[in-house]
Amino acid sequence: MTIVDALTAAVDAVAPGRATLRVEGDVARIILEVGDIAVADHAVLEADVRRVAAGVSGIATVRIALTAERRVRTLIAVASGKGGVGKSTVSANLAIALARRGHRVGMVDADIHGPSQPRLLGVEGVKPHARAKRLKPVATPYGVPLLSMGQFVTADQAIAWRGLKAAGALSQLIDADWGDATMLVLDLPPGTGDIQLTMIRNHRPAGAVIVSTPQDLALIDARRAIDLFVQAGVPVIGLIENMAGYACPECGAISDPFGRGGAEAAAAELGIPFLGRIPLDIVVRRASDAGTPPASGDGAAGKAFLDLGGRVADWLASRG
Repeated sequence: MTIVDALTAAVDAVAPGRATLRVEGDVARIILEVGDIAVADHAVLEADVRRVAAGVSGIATVRIALTAERRVRTLIAVASGKGGVGKSTVSANLAIALARRGHRVGMVDADIHGPSQPRLLGVEGVKPHARAKRLKPVATPYGVPLLSMGQFVTADQAIAWRGLKAAGALSQLIDADWGDATMLVLDLPPGTGDIQLTMIRNHRPAGAVIVSTPQDLALIDARRAIDLFVQAGVPVIGLIENMAGYACPECGAISDPFGRGGAEAAAAELGIPFLGRIPLDIVVRRASDAGTPPASGDGAAGKAFLDLGGRVADWLASRG
C-alpha cells in the first residue's frame, strides 16, 4: 500500500467522502468539505482527521483547509397515493438496481410511522450511530447504506408522532453523514401529508417515481400523488404498475387479480412516462421477507427491478 493509499484509508475512516488530499514528501495537504456540518463541529472533525493522518507512516506534517462547499445529492422520491401497493419493496429494489449500475446510492426510509426498509435490506436490529451530532447510516449487504426510524424502535413498537415531529425526523435522516453517496432514494409514506410537503419544501427531490397497482382504486390515489408533485413543480419520472400479473406455479397460466394495464393507460392520459410492470410473484414476497431483495441477484424475479433501475438512470442522465 502506498502512503497515499494509507492516508486515504485513514482519513476516510473518520471523514468518509469529505476529503481531497495530496502528499508532498512527508507533508499531507487535506481539504475537508464541511458545508453541511454545524460550525461548532468543524473543530472536532478537523482534529480527528489531523490525528489519523499524523498516524500514517511517512507523514510528518499535516496541513488541513476547510471548505464550506455543500455537497449536492440527487434525491429520488418513491411515492404512492395509498398503502399496500408495494412501494417499499419497489424502493429497496430500485436503490439496489441503481447501485448495481454504478451509482453511489443511499436509502432513506421516510415512512416514519411504518418503516420496513431494515427488514427489506437485511439489517433488522442494527442501530446507527451518531458522530458530531449527525447520524451515520447503517451499511447493508447490498452496497446501499440505510437510515430508518425502524432502526431506533423494536419491530412491534408504534411511532405515534404528530406531523411536525415526524417531518423533523425526516430532515435528520436526509441531512445525515451520507459520506460519498451522490444519490438518495426516499421511500415516502403513502398519501400527501406533512412528510411529503416537508420533503418537497426543504429537500426538493430531482424527481418522483409513483407506484400503483392496476386496480382503479389505487390509480385514483396515485393520481393524487402525481398531482402533488406536479403542483410543487417536481418532475414525475414515471409511473410503475406493481403486482401486475400472477403466474400460477403449478400450470404457468397468467391471471390478473388486480387487473392489467390501468397504470399504463393512466400514464398515457397524464402525459408521464410508464416505467414498466412488476409481476405479482411469490419469489419477491419471500425474498423481501428474508431481506434478500431480488434486484441483488440475477434471477428472473429481479429483472423487472433491474429494468426499472435502468429507466430511472436513463432519465437522470437525460437531465444532465
